[in-house]
Amino acid sequence: MPLTEPVPAAAPLPPPAARAAAVGGSPVRDILAVTARPEVINFAGGLPAPGLFDGEGLAAAFRAVLDEEPERALQYSTTEGEPALRTAIAARTAARGLATGPDDVLITTGSQQALSLLATALIEPGDTVLVENPCYLAALQAFAFAGARVVPVPCDAAGIDPAALDGLVALHRPKLLYTVPTFQNPTGRTLPAGRRAAIAEVAGRRGLWLVEDDPYGELRFEGERAPWIATYPGAEDRTALLGSFSKVMAPGLRLGWLRGPAALVRACVVAKQAADLHTSTVNQLAAARYLADSDLDAHVARVAGVYRERRDAMLSGLADALPEGSGWVRPEGGMFVWVKLPEGYDTGALLRGVVAHDVAYVPGAPFFAGAPDVSTLRLCFVTQAPDEIVEGLRRLRGALRV
Repeated sequence: MPLTEPVPAAAPLPPPAARAAAVGGSPVRDILAVTARPEVINFAGGLPAPGLFDGEGLAAAFRAVLDEEPERALQYSTTEGEPALRTAIAARTAARGLATGPDDVLITTGSQQALSLLATALIEPGDTVLVENPCYLAALQAFAFAGARVVPVPCDAAGIDPAALDGLVALHRPKLLYTVPTFQNPTGRTLPAGRRAAIAEVAGRRGLWLVEDDPYGELRFEGERAPWIATYPGAEDRTALLGSFSKVMAPGLRLGWLRGPAALVRACVVAKQAADLHTSTVNQLAAARYLADSDLDAHVARVAGVYRERRDAMLSGLADALPEGSGWVRPEGGMFVWVKLPEGYDTGALLRGVVAHDVAYVPGAPFFAGAPDVSTLRLCFVTQAPDEIVEGLRRLRGALRV
């Protein structure tokens, strides 16, 4: 009987990059997976209300593009983006007070990609990045993947403290400051005009890139619009302004943009070539056609009117739903209410029991770059109708007061 050679054991594969394990996944996405049951009233998401999408207008735009220029719509495109869409975005930006031409605009696959491109183009491992505290979670992920040292800037109910920012820039010599100054995620707060001017002055004097993320700014319910930080003296040549159609048109299109100085845009173009070559051609052309044939501003005004009713329903019920001594931010627009429960509450530890009552929120701790405040939580008010919000708050009251 012939002898057989033993089959050698397979060698182990090299492990993934350490940063993949260090950064981890999104707690928000994890919560959405856990709370996907239809009976759960989910205040955890950051999703626009699907019933308010202009499906007919977008379908007409796609039909027109595919009927009239299918070869172009289904072909590769330039990395910078389709000229018609870049021109339309530049015109909308200029009309809102920031002189912009098509060459100043790079189309991205959602404004989330713009964050990743900026991290690639600007950050070396070990560089310091300043962020609001608390901060948009996916920005923290993007900077962590780039190997940045993330330092939180002290904030109050109005947002970033410019004096504290100035001191941190002098101390750490950071590459950039990341901010969502209007209807911030997660807090819903809006940075006043005076502080915007002060931040621009610090950036100009100290030598600092500004990344101004504005996905929610058009969803204003009340009050006067504050100009972009990019419009103030000191910020003009050092600000990357990010925008998105996800909250005002449809997130499934995955269309965002970066508006910035030429050298920075070019660096991000090179980074995008390595990432995905270009954003979907057909989606870009359909969005440009929608902007030409439909009234996006009127659509946004209708959506904001509905969202205002939903915000009011949530605000009117919070006092009864939350433990005595709780506080919250009253947003002038956007999608979120930020809540702080009394000392001794841990919203992460409480979440499992809350979900058992068929309601959900996002614990606040993951949004902090520094020491977290475990008594905080974020509520999204736009996805549910007012009666569902009332019922969700009733369930929350039962979960928090058992």
